[in-house]
Amino acid sequence: MRALHIITGLGVGGAEQQLRLLLRHLPVDCDVVTLTNPGPVAEGLGADGVRVVHLGMRGNRDLAALPRLVKVIRSGGYDLVHTHLYRACVYGRPAARAAGVRAVVATEHSLGDSQMEGRRLTAGVRALYLASERLGSSTVAVSPTVADRLRRWGVPAPRIEVVPNGIDVERFRFDPERRERTRRRLGLPRDAFVVGGVGRLARGKRFDVLVRALARLPEDHWLLLVGGGPEEHVLRRTAGEAGVAGRVLFTGERPAVPDGSPGPDLPSLTSAMDLFTSPSAEEAFGLAAVEALASGLPVLYASCPAIEDLPPAASRGARRVRGGPEAYARAITEVRAAGPVPRTAAEAARHYSITRSTARLMDVYTAAVAGTPTSPAP
Repeated sequence: MRALHIITGLGVGGAEQQLRLLLRHLPVDCDVVTLTNPGPVAEGLGADGVRVVHLGMRGNRDLAALPRLVKVIRSGGYDLVHTHLYRACVYGRPAARAAGVRAVVATEHSLGDSQMEGRRLTAGVRALYLASERLGSSTVAVSPTVADRLRRWGVPAPRIEVVPNGIDVERFRFDPERRERTRRRLGLPRDAFVVGGVGRLARGKRFDVLVRALARLPEDHWLLLVGGGPEEHVLRRTAGEAGVAGRVLFTGERPAVPDGSPGPDLPSLTSAMDLFTSPSAEEAFGLAAVEALASGLPVLYASCPAIEDLPPAASRGARRVRGGPEAYARAITEVRAAGPVPRTAAEAARHYSITRSTARLMDVYTAAVAGTPTSPAP
C-alpha cells in the first residue's frame, strides 16, 4: 500500500510530531505533503527517509494550490490519502477525489467545543469542514470525546473511527541520570521543585495561570515551560510583573523525536520535572499529559480526554483542577506535601502506545481501500 499524508504545516506541534512518530511505525510506504511551513518536523521526516513535498500555499484562500495538489497526488500512484488538520482536510479531500483516489482518511486532531486549532468555530468553518468531509471515506477522531463533538457537528456516526494518539512509552521512561544531567544543563538549583508545562505558547493553553500560581508558591518552586509560540513575550512580561521571572525557564520548541537539534529533547525535559501541569481548558486528547504519565509524573490538568476516557485507576497520579492561579497553587502545594512518588509509567501510557494506535489505523486504512466499514475498536 502507498499512502500520501497531507498536513497543513510541519512546525513543532502535537499533530505534526504525532505524524512523524506514526510514520516510523506504519507498515506502509508513505510520502508527505505540507501545504505551508516546512519546519523542523519536515527536516526530521527527511532524516527518517520520508519524501516531503512543500506545496508553497500562500494562505487559506490560495485556490491555485488545489491543482498543484491534484498533480502531486496523481503522480504518486497512491492507494490512499490521509489528511491532517483543518486546511489540509478542506483542500486534501477534494484534491484526492479529483486525482482519482477513492480511499481518503482524515484525522481530526484538535476539535474543541468552541475552537479548532485556535480558530473560532463559526458557522462558515463548520459548513466548509462538513462539505469536504463528505468526500472522504472516514474521519478519525483522536479520542471518544472528539468523536462525540464530530457527531454533534453533523458528521454521520458510521463515518467516524476512533484511533487515539500514540506515544513511544520506552522513550519517556524515567532515567535518574538523564534527570540530573538535564537539570544541571538548565541551571536548576539542586533542591528545586520543578513544575512543568508542555505545549504551544498560545492564549488557549492558559500558561499564564501557572506563572501567576508560581508567584503564590515558595522560592524553591520553579516553572519549566516547553514550547514556543506567539504568547511567549506576554508570558515573560507576566513573569516579570509577578516577580518570578528568575524562576521561569522557557526552553523553546523541542522535538518529541530526536533529530539532531541542540539542547535536551522532550523526554529529557520531562525527566527533569517533578510535576506536570496542563491548565488548558479545552483539549482534544492531551498528548503531553500522557507522555508525562509515561515518565511517572503526577499530573494536574484542566481538560484531558485521554485521561477522562479511561477508568481512574489507569491514570494513577492524575488529578483534574478547576479554577485559576489560586487553585493551581493549592494543588501544587498538596502534591509537593505528599512527597515523591515512584517514577513508573501509569497504565494509561501503555494503553496509548504507538504500536496499538498504528495497528488500529491499519484497520481503518484496509477498510477504506476495500470500501468496507471498519469493525468497532475493542
